[in-house]
Formats: sequence, C-alpha cells, structure tokens
Amino acid sequence: MTKIDVFSGFLGAGKTTLIKRLINSYKGEKVVLIENEFGEIGVDSSFLKDAGFEIKEINSGCICCTLVGDFTKALKEVIEQYNPDRVIIEPSGVGKLSDIKRIIEKAGLIPNMLVTVVDASKGKLYMRNFGEFFNDQVKEATTILISKVDRTPEAKVLELAELIREKNPNANIITTPIAELETKKLIEIFEKDKSMLNELIEELHHEHDDDDDDDENEHEHHHEDGEECHCHDHEHEHHHEDGEECHCHEHHHHHHGGHDADEIFDNWGIETAQAVSKKELEIFLDKLANDDTLGIILRAKGILRASDNTNWYYFDLVDDTYDIRLGKPDYTGRLCVIGANIDKNKISALFLKK
Repeated sequence: MTKIDVFSGFLGAGKTTLIKRLINSYKGEKVVLIENEFGEIGVDSSFLKDAGFEIKEINSGCICCTLVGDFTKALKEVIEQYNPDRVIIEPSGVGKLSDIKRIIEKAGLIPNMLVTVVDASKGKLYMRNFGEFFNDQVKEATTILISKVDRTPEAKVLELAELIREKNPNANIITTPIAELETKKLIEIFEKDKSMLNELIEELHHEHDDDDDDDENEHEHHHEDGEECHCHDHEHEHHHEDGEECHCHEHHHHHHGGHDADEIFDNWGIETAQAVSKKELEIFLDKLANDDTLGIILRAKGILRASDNTNWYYFDLVDDTYDIRLGKPDYTGRLCVIGANIDKNKISALFLKK
C-alpha cells in the first residue's frame, strides 16, 4: 500500500531541507511529491526532478479552503497514475492538517506520517497570532519537530515545547537539532503513531512484570513424600505431601488479588530538552534510589542530553542500583520512573532543579 507522508509547518519553518534529506534516503522507492504553493516555493522542483521524482504542483490556493476538491482529485490521480510507494504531501503554511488528514482517510488511506515543523524562535508568536491554523497543525500531528533549536536559547525551546505539549500531549516532540539525528532515526520517530515516552513507560512495566515472573518461578516447586519446605524459613515452616505444589512466597507485587498492574503501580514520565551534567544526573538517581520520601521506586530509565552538548547519557535504575553510559543522540530527552505510592510532584521538582 502507498505510504502517505504529510509535512506541515508555517512559513520558514524548515520543511524544505527536511524533505530533501528524507527523499535522498528513499532510493529505490517510487516517490511522488504533492506540494501546495501559497506565496512560497515549498521544495526546489529542479532538485526533485533531477533526482527522478515526480512532482504534482497545486498553485491555485490554500488546501484548507478552496482546494479541498482539487486536492482530493490530485491525490487519487497520483495513486492511480503512478502507483507510487510513497506520496509526500507538503501543504502551504496556512493549510489545516485536520483537513488533509480527513481527505487522506476519505480516500481509503491511512497517513504514515503526520509531521508539523515549528520554528523555535517564532512558534510562540505564531501560536498567539495564528491560533486557528497553527494550533490545528500542532494538535493533529503525531510528531512535532522544533527547528532551529541550535540557534535559539534553551529556555525559549523548553517554553515552546511545554506550550506545544499542552495542545498535544501524545505527540513526539523533537527538540534535538536534526543534523545530530541519523535519517533512519528520524523516519523511525516520524512513523510512530504514539508517544515514545508512553512506549518507555510500557516497556518498564513489562520489564518489571518479567522480573516478578522470574522471582515467582524461583519459588514454585514440588515436594514429594513429606519433604520439608523451607521456601521462606523465617516466616513459617510446613510440610507438603504427595507432590503438593508449594507457593510459600508468591511475589506480592504480581498478584494483589487479581488487580491490574495499573492499579498497583504508579509512574511518572517526562520529555525534555533540558541538558544535565553527569554529576547532576548522579545526584538525581541517588535520590531516587535512597530517598524514601519519594515512594517505593522500582525502576527508572531514560535518555538525556549532556550539558556539554556533545554526548547523551543513557541510564537505568533497578531498586538501589543504577548505571550511566554514553549513547547516540535521540529526538529529545525522556525519562520514566515506576513504583508504588510515588510522589510525582517531589520527583518532578527534584529533576527540574537537578
């Protein structure tokens, strides 16, 4: 089935450079670009034609208003005439992403990527002055890429990311300069239909459940002919006969009278462009491991940009032990904590002040 990739964003957001880079990675695929020009040239047509890609240009107005019929027709024509592997749609900066998404679905297709590019230095201004169009692009996207972050103060990027997250809490928000990310990694992020932070939270819950299963298996065994069981000697001592199964120490985290894990465990997670030093990260993890006022911390995991801006820290905490290692850049920093009766406000305050 043809993949439909949509890249929206206000004027000057940096879509052109991004699309060129992605197209260069699609060698071997039949790609068609549909662009809607509204007072700007979205992509250098000569570049694309030289690269062997087909271009369908729509020049008579804005997709979200006068061009809905034309755009629907253009999309169907492209699919029928070219049978492409991928269609890239680049609407004008004042196109509504919700309208484009609806047209794609009306054609019986499912969007593969819904990406909105936001200029780090102008995003707040656009949000205030062009709310109807700008907010629609933000709310409907599955990934929001903040461009020009390397030329914008960190505090301004953090503020914009929070404003965006208020409008779309489920999208992946890329706050890392895209030059630092491999194209393969970008595509992986763009094709996600849910937040990678949520995936991290699910992963930690799953890992903890696996640990519980391992603990339980260690304590499940059979006894024959009156053999004495010392599964948990300091609590009780008893005998099993004729192969009776022993469950002397079934893991209390795993069962809880049949409750779901979500009823038992708490989790706290955050995505952030905030950079940290190794010392700051160690202080934070030491607190998680040893400060009982934070609750019972079972697992923590994350990826954060190092304050020297050349490295990224990958860390993992289990009970009171953690490790920190260097790794490749990711789309933004993120971390998650799971446990029981955890104080989310305290953990948040602890991390944010580092």
